[in-house]
Amino acid sequence: MATPIPLRVFESEARVYRRTWRGSMFSSFLSPVLYLAAMGVGLGSLVDQNLPGGVEGVSYLTFLAPGLLVATAMQTGAGEGAWKVMAGIKWVKTYHAKLATPIGIPSLVAGHMLWAGARVLMVSVIFAVIMSAFRVAPLMQSLLAVGPALLVGLAMAAATTAFTARLEEPTGLPLYFRFVVIPMFLFSGAFFPITQLPGWLQSIALATPMFHGVELSRSIVVGTEPAVAWWISVMYLVTWIAVGTALAIGPFRKRLTP
Repeated sequence: MATPIPLRVFESEARVYRRTWRGSMFSSFLSPVLYLAAMGVGLGSLVDQNLPGGVEGVSYLTFLAPGLLVATAMQTGAGEGAWKVMAGIKWVKTYHAKLATPIGIPSLVAGHMLWAGARVLMVSVIFAVIMSAFRVAPLMQSLLAVGPALLVGLAMAAATTAFTARLEEPTGLPLYFRFVVIPMFLFSGAFFPITQLPGWLQSIALATPMFHGVELSRSIVVGTEPAVAWWISVMYLVTWIAVGTALAIGPFRKRLTP
């Protein structure tokens, strides 16, 4: 039986990654350890001293960890949709080479999204294992929290890919990360409840995919009730993935078709 064409794109990415995985695995293990140790344990001890009741009833480390899990997935997804896509279209032109085979534009985009999901899953599973090592939650509970993180990572990969494919020059990518990704990282509920924000910023936070992922992951790890019904958040994130992927196909076709 012939392999579905999007899986051929996935396979090509996996073959490249097989030669480079060691560098990324080091950072994948190091980043969650540093984040949880510095902000969860270090800063968290100060927060817990001043808030005997904890943040939303739990220690700051427990509150923070699922938010950082989702934030890491979000950043990974955004990274997969940024410079790699620009390189494939403009610099290295690997997408042109792939399109010289029977692969078409929709299959190229679908394969790209499959690989982005695999990368987000790798990073998220590693983070979940380290969360368990920090005794935030049992291992199985931590791994269940990977589900919402994966949805957020895919949503950001799709949206970023659609954005990058429309750029003629890479100068828009630093601006995108500075004014979209970093504010989302800081103000979508990972570090503190969004109820601490002004009303108009709360509305913006509610519209971000990361907020919904953080609420879902935190509800799994901590057992709190999410601010939005879980099925609404899941459907919202799936919509981001579907719409972002669909919006990427048009500019891919425009930029890559002779």
